[in-house]
Amino acid sequence: MQGWLMMMSEPKRLHPIAALVNTLKQLKELIIPFVVFIVFGSRGSGWDLVYLIGSVSVLVLVLVFGILSWVRFTYRIEHGELRIEYGIFIRKKRYIPFERIQSLDVSQGILQRPFGLVKVKVETAGSGAMGMEDSEAVLTAITKEEASQIQKVLVSIKKRERQTENGMENEAQPSEGTHVYKISQGELILLASTSGGVGVVLSAVIAFILQFEEFIPYERVFQGFEEFAANGVIFISFVMFCGFLLAWLISFAGTMVKYAGFSVVKADHDLVITRGLLEKRQFTIPLNRIQAVRISENPIRQLFGLASAFVESAGGSSANEESSKVLILPIAKKRKIAELLEPCLKDYQFEPYFKAAPPRAFRRYLLKGLIITVPIVLATSLFFRPWGFLSLLLLAFSALWSWLEFKDAGWSLDSGILTLRYRSLVKSTVFMKKTKVQSMSIKQSPFQRQAQLATIQAMVKSGHSGSGGKVVDLEEEDVESIYKWYSHEAGNEACENQARPLQ
Repeated sequence: MQGWLMMMSEPKRLHPIAALVNTLKQLKELIIPFVVFIVFGSRGSGWDLVYLIGSVSVLVLVLVFGILSWVRFTYRIEHGELRIEYGIFIRKKRYIPFERIQSLDVSQGILQRPFGLVKVKVETAGSGAMGMEDSEAVLTAITKEEASQIQKVLVSIKKRERQTENGMENEAQPSEGTHVYKISQGELILLASTSGGVGVVLSAVIAFILQFEEFIPYERVFQGFEEFAANGVIFISFVMFCGFLLAWLISFAGTMVKYAGFSVVKADHDLVITRGLLEKRQFTIPLNRIQAVRISENPIRQLFGLASAFVESAGGSSANEESSKVLILPIAKKRKIAELLEPCLKDYQFEPYFKAAPPRAFRRYLLKGLIITVPIVLATSLFFRPWGFLSLLLLAFSALWSWLEFKDAGWSLDSGILTLRYRSLVKSTVFMKKTKVQSMSIKQSPFQRQAQLATIQAMVKSGHSGSGGKVVDLEEEDVESIYKWYSHEAGNEACENQARPLQ
């Protein structure tokens, strides 16, 4: 280790492939302007050569800047710090003490893999507000051995910190790690089949198409489509079905590639998550940075008793949600989640007893749903007769969804853990330690006060903002007891024993 540290104290450059990565990154940001530039260029008769020369010049400049960025970027490890110097015209220096580093995000993209290289993103408690790629530092292309050695230095320093905090002279060597979870092929297929990525794919396609609204005659297209739709309902239905099927297949393939080989390993005081087929990624989450645990059930997975689990981390960046809300169980039987997570998250109780919202709260859930649905039904029935009358089915759907929201609303206090359960589109159950809760608020409208109901919201630190849970229309006394528990105005046992199983 000492010999390696001496070698790393000399400034080093990244692998030359980093120049290509820098170039491609710049080109990615120029895709839309470049396409518009080409479209405008094709309209002129005498300017084709000028536009061609301009396009080639831009490509050459981007390549030159990519190479210069690589030449001017150096890194080294010295005096317990990761020291980075970069900048083409203005030389910048960044010194990052290893004590500040919270985790290393190691990934291997399709450009790094042929050369046996990896990309390392350094995350600190304050990274994301500024910096490269929303991280404190990014080493775009280094060898696996160098990444492993940096990880060992980080583990060694964290170990000394724990020894100092605990007043211990010796501590057991870090274990090789115990497997918490490894996704099977069947689970991967099930995950891809039930993901909610279809809407994301369709939104991305629509957003991309709208970028060219100046060049596509949408009014003429929609007018022709409207005339055809009057006589081609079956064909239009078939086209829509094919569109959704294609979006589902794209989402399916993307999920399979992204989460292939997903595994969670508990190594010493960290959770190490590895996933990816084309781009292999590895996240390291210090256990002491975990602020809350969230179990999510989308409607499709809930029908089959399946759920996903996330941890909310205090690290991460504001622009990269994945670094603060980390998926640790992509898909699992809900009844097995406690068995999988409790060995590595021993302070949490994943099978609490819930106290439900009172029966009189259902009227408010129902009313809130109808306030949104009734105007839509009235407008559709009035302007799109006779087919608009089918929208009356929305009233039944709204009532069913209101009942589900009411049924899923609940809370629990058990062993110093506050658990809030609620539903929007996805049913969420959030587990928060009392010591991790950053803020708690009670809200009560005049209508809630008349019904003796209230809303509770608890927040934990996650990334650069926050996360948590919010349950509306709980019993007023229950909300007050939760707040007293949090503000130390009452003993924990007074409200821990109030929860009962939710039928």
